[in-house]
Order: sequence, then structure tokens, then C-alpha cells
Amino acid sequence: MTTVDFEPLTVTVPLWEDPPGVFRVGKSRVLLELVLSTFKRGESPEAIVRSYPTLDLADVYAVISRRALEAAQRSGPSKEELFARARAKGLIP
Repeated sequence: MTTVDFEPLTVTVPLWEDPPGVFRVGKSRVLLELVLSTFKRGESPEAIVRSYPTLDLADVYAVISRRALEAAQRSGPSKEELFARARAKGLIP
């Protein structure tokens, strides 16, 4: 049997903020909100790049993938829930 260890993958999300609170994709001035809402309406990343030629296809995939991963993750237990579990198991007083 072969065991392979993988290091965590780090991906830089191509976003920049200008003005504060307004996020833009890649090196373009296209708003993150615009890219995400267009994708949610059913447009493909390729179609989005055709509509906004200043965007890079890899940047569009990166921001869409990041958003999909965030949406798929469930939130973990709260600090209070963890303490309650530990108390129930007698691990802490």
C-alpha cells in the first residue's frame, strides 16, 4: 500500500479593494458582486469573460470556486457547545 501525504493547497484569490468595501476581480475594475450575480443567473465563466474582456478566465474561476467552497462548508460548533461537550465527558470541571 502506498501512502501519499499532501500539503494543504493555498490558492490566492484575485481580489482587490477599491474603494474600501468594494471588491474587484483580478487586475480589472469589474465588481466581484457582478461576477457572482452573473454566475448565479446561469452564465458560465467563459461567458462572463466574453462579456467583460478585462477579466481573466482563471480569475473568474478562482472567485467562483472560492465562493462555492465557502457556501459548501458547514459552520462548526460554537465555543460554548465545545465546552458543554467537554464538561459532559468529564474532561473539564
